[in-house]
Amino acid sequence: MGKKKYKKQLINSLKSLSTSEHYILESMTNLMLLGEFKKNKIEFNNGDTFSFKDNIFDYSEDKNIRKLAKLRKKMMKTMNKLVVKNKFSDKEIKFLG
Repeated sequence: MGKKKYKKQLINSLKSLSTSEHYILESMTNLMLLGEFKKNKIEFNNGDTFSFKDNIFDYSEDKNIRKLAKLRKKMMKTMNKLVVKNKFSDKEIKFLG
């Protein structure tokens, strides 16, 4: 495999990991909305916004959410290592922003 093809495949792998990471974050958020927020009678209306820090998932009562959070962190760490080790330019990885 040529160097360009190899790098392109790595970028495609990063794109897949990024998509998966986003899906896991979305899933954890939905699980919290369905579980803990509902249990504590925290409701949101259409158009409401909610901001939080990533570590909110680490302290969830739901062990499934904590496991997903751990997996997501490992994925992000791996993605970062791939970017650094392969010296990707900002332009090549703008999809991660």
